[in-house]
Amino acid sequence: MSGAVKPSDLQGNILRGYKRGFVRHLLLGVRDRASARAFLGAAAAGGRADIPAVTTESGARWSRQPGGCKPAACFNVGLTYDGLRALGVAASSLATFPTEFVAGMAQRAAKLGDFGDSAPDRWAKPFDRPDRIHVVASIYADDLAEIDRVQAQVEPAFTKLGALDGRNLPGNRVFFNYVDSMSQPRFDGVHDRDQSGVDEPSDPLGTALLGHPTRLERLMFRVPSPSVLGLNGSFNAFRVLAQDCAGFEAYLTEAAETLLRHPEVDSLLAKGAERQIDPDHPDLDRKGALREVVAAQMCGRWRFNGAPLVNAPDGPGSASPPKGLLINFDYTRDSVCPAGAHIRRVQPRGAPIVQRISSRTRRLVRRGMVYGPDFDPARPDTAERGLLGNFIGASLGAQFEAVMYDWLNLGLQDPDITGSNDPLTGANAPESSWFDLRLRTGGAIRLRGLPRFVTTRGGVYAFLPSVPAIAYLAALGA
Repeated sequence: MSGAVKPSDLQGNILRGYKRGFVRHLLLGVRDRASARAFLGAAAAGGRADIPAVTTESGARWSRQPGGCKPAACFNVGLTYDGLRALGVAASSLATFPTEFVAGMAQRAAKLGDFGDSAPDRWAKPFDRPDRIHVVASIYADDLAEIDRVQAQVEPAFTKLGALDGRNLPGNRVFFNYVDSMSQPRFDGVHDRDQSGVDEPSDPLGTALLGHPTRLERLMFRVPSPSVLGLNGSFNAFRVLAQDCAGFEAYLTEAAETLLRHPEVDSLLAKGAERQIDPDHPDLDRKGALREVVAAQMCGRWRFNGAPLVNAPDGPGSASPPKGLLINFDYTRDSVCPAGAHIRRVQPRGAPIVQRISSRTRRLVRRGMVYGPDFDPARPDTAERGLLGNFIGASLGAQFEAVMYDWLNLGLQDPDITGSNDPLTGANAPESSWFDLRLRTGGAIRLRGLPRFVTTRGGVYAFLPSVPAIAYLAALGA
């Protein structure tokens, strides 16, 4: 990492992600200010026998463990606006935080597409009372017993309001059966071996950290005061997103059956090309192959292995494509990847868009794991399952909310998709939704009647303070 920032000052999981099998997010309230501050102070100072250390970006801190091994668990904290106030942050300081953070996620629902079944008045507990949630404490480990151990250290200092467990599925998949978490920002001066072979443009530290340059010429996001509190902090949109897996698989079948009767279907999938669509099932029939073509165009990647349509227009190819094939690509006006595909909406890359300056300025750090029971498409059920998502950046408004509002749910970046929502995660309604499949001829087949596949079950906006900022909070006077 460059000398612009001291790594051990940063909380982990922001610039580089953890690779752990499980996570537990504890939703906590500050019951007693003195107890909460004492806990945070000890955690920032490296922990003790009864309090976990805040895990930092610095590998040096990890090397202090016996044998230089990584800790058995990683522990990090995020604080809501109400949490900062409960800890005793002065009103003059609170007033320097961004408007959207002060208001909180529930009050910004209209910007996020959270209405209908996703409306805050339908959110699960404890998100139905967001003012009570002060701290999101996250524990990552490969052993659930280790998570239980750390939770037992955390709970005495706070009021426990809820706990959410997430896990990684085999093959790093999500319940819609896509391979997940392949594309992450690559930061200036930060060595990440997981990004080896990736030639995407590197992002300035100010994309994720307050107080550092951004892609916006001579502009930086405002650092809350005092500087020790705001500098090197980040903001996190923590979301609980339920996925209608049965509904998604049913829609793929419905779309495939419609396409079988369409006069231009051969321009979407050439006759005899079915065997290229799923190498594990070379005997796939035409309807089954069309289901996967629809899924690939809706996302921008093949479900089989995550290969992007741009690099693999005719099928996903081998089971283990090189990293470069998965990550190194760009879009053009005539790209084989539809303008409305999910991964193109959230990251237009070099494609021409209406808000040209925004194409690489809304980059988000995304960390997430699934929650809920396994899903078997052959035996669909109605159990709740989905994603526990963290969407991290230096600005909730200019990054997260702008992506959600402008790109995912309005399609303002491209006239060809304006007025449509993201086919996978957007606030769709069957009576008005549509998505254009891209044909080899350059034309399109419009699908209609997409239901809402992802429903918000809760969430909060949290500030991820630096380690010195946590120590500052712990030392506040009465």
